[in-house]
Amino acid sequence: MLPIHKSAWLLVLLSAALQIVIFPLPNLYMLCWVAVTPLLIAILRARQPQTLQLRAGIKLLPARPLQAFFLSYACGILWYAGTCYWIYSVMHQYGGVNTPAGIGILILFCLYLAIYHGVFGLLVSLLAGSSPFNRRALLLSPIVWVAVELGRTRITGFPWGLLGTTQVDNIPLSRIASVTGVYGLSFEIMLVNAAFAAAFLVQREKRKRLLLATVAAALILQAGSLVPVPASPADHYAILVQADVPILEGSDWTRPYFTQTLRDLTEISLDSHGSPSHPDLIVWPENPAPFYNTDPLFREAVSNVARQSNAWLLAGSIGIRNAGATPEQPTEIYNSASLVSPTGDWVSRYDKVHLVPFGEYVPFKSIFSFAGGLTKEVGDFSRGTVRAPLDAGGAKLGVFICYESIFPGEIRQFASNRAQVLVNISNDGWYGDSGAYAQHLKQSRMRAVENNRWLLLDTNTGVTAAIDPNGRIVASAPRKTRTALQAAYALSNTTTFYTRHGDWFAYLCAIISIAALSIRLFMRSEKT
Repeated sequence: MLPIHKSAWLLVLLSAALQIVIFPLPNLYMLCWVAVTPLLIAILRARQPQTLQLRAGIKLLPARPLQAFFLSYACGILWYAGTCYWIYSVMHQYGGVNTPAGIGILILFCLYLAIYHGVFGLLVSLLAGSSPFNRRALLLSPIVWVAVELGRTRITGFPWGLLGTTQVDNIPLSRIASVTGVYGLSFEIMLVNAAFAAAFLVQREKRKRLLLATVAAALILQAGSLVPVPASPADHYAILVQADVPILEGSDWTRPYFTQTLRDLTEISLDSHGSPSHPDLIVWPENPAPFYNTDPLFREAVSNVARQSNAWLLAGSIGIRNAGATPEQPTEIYNSASLVSPTGDWVSRYDKVHLVPFGEYVPFKSIFSFAGGLTKEVGDFSRGTVRAPLDAGGAKLGVFICYESIFPGEIRQFASNRAQVLVNISNDGWYGDSGAYAQHLKQSRMRAVENNRWLLLDTNTGVTAAIDPNGRIVASAPRKTRTALQAAYALSNTTTFYTRHGDWFAYLCAIISIAALSIRLFMRSEKT
């Protein structure tokens, strides 16, 4: 097998850099239309032919499948390292691991998840064969990309930074997600990337015309972000409390500090109305405080806020079941959100279903027993089992916690189960000042678009925001301050096509990819 041409490696580096900067914090999202183009060209122009070339210039051929895998795999490693670099600081600063171990965890994370980039390259190579310019591979590459994104969501369970999220600010275009989910936007973006790649791979006399047409298409699609969209009507309002509770060792939570924290949160909850009417809802976020729903002091403080404000209150806390543990019924600990009525009664609770591996639990403990320390700041939580809305006096709240918001197919279940407004409580303080909090915000906003729902995002350190059904931030609080945000919102009973039918588009892409690959391999075997 001939070596990979150096130009292909340079294109891989360029593509990785572009894929990094289209996500926050750089947030140069308009470059998404060309971010994967260099990678496609690298896969389809990777090696010199074995036959002698009489014409001037080097005519490079598509990479062999294994070569394509390693080209794309390298791109994926660099992309994850440049986008999810914050994993090191989370593990080192809050997980209690030393610097070499933190770096090692980040490297292993990149090596593992970059396999999906590698699979994309492998499949494109198999579809391309050895043809110098293969329309089939380019036409199918957007479909293959979506299929791989679906695999990343369903198999690995880490769909962080799906390509389509880059266009959440492009409201007219992002409405595609209400039909196809975010995967339809990924497809649209990849379609333009494939067209750009084709423009550089066709014969020179055709290049200018195709390039101009593709540039025009990209500009028209991106121009949607400049189109003014009317404000979404809102007839309810909530108080979103941004607690700004620091992440402390357990011993630092003295009784005076604990009671003072509760007093502060109570005061800003009650003093932030600024309206002649009481709020419909008050929300306290997920935070690292030892707020247990079995603690009488915490329960009474929350109940008092609900009674004095005459409002429903949703509070992030640690849920306990079977507090009197027995061998038959051990104590179970949950990452929870408890709903308290205006009379101070604790009426219902949502227990987080999709936990963070190595953050909220250790998977395969017999294998990863060494990693138990990574959860020392959070706890070894049990999983919730139900994604049912919480009933706040007739208003159905679709409540989910922290990184659950990055799973499109899971959040749609709340709207499908008749949630009228989405509420995401989160503690993004684990991310520090890295780009993770902004990346998380973009992904949460896409859930509002997919389901045509208002989203109330209440975080410990920010960004706390009210997000309308177009994914637009209507109001937000400054980060890293203890404050409360008056957030307007509305209830909705309508459901989108995506809410009703889920990831149909992504599964269709997966089926087409499998069928195309099967046909290609069958044709190859027939020739041999």
